[in-house]
Amino acid sequence: MDYILDTHILLWSIFNSSKLSKSSQEVLLSRTSRKFISISTIWEISIKNRIGKLPLPEGISGIFVEVEMNGFGIMGIDRQCIETYNALPLIHRDPFDGIIIATAISKGMTIVTADENIQKYDVPWIC
Repeated sequence: MDYILDTHILLWSIFNSSKLSKSSQEVLLSRTSRKFISISTIWEISIKNRIGKLPLPEGISGIFVEVEMNGFGIMGIDRQCIETYNALPLIHRDPFDGIIIATAISKGMTIVTADENIQKYDVPWIC
């Protein structure tokens, strides 16, 4: 199965947060599932780092290193994703979450998230 991680799940996994649920931990530790992040996740983290909301000791380069070390693939944003994003109902207005949702729908992935707003969409997710 293919999973796409929400931004907070990626950060919690990198910083070994106790906030990770047991099911999220199982996905992250699974050797049989493929795990991805959206390039929009890196973009969101970069913005938060630049404005001082998310200080990163190793900078954004450190996030790329962690993504690689954990074996996470990086999903780009293609036309299919943007068209899916454009058709989403406006339940949640966060554009970064919208790209993650659209990627999951268009690529047949399950989102790993604790975000209740994402869970309102017609997309597979685990918490």
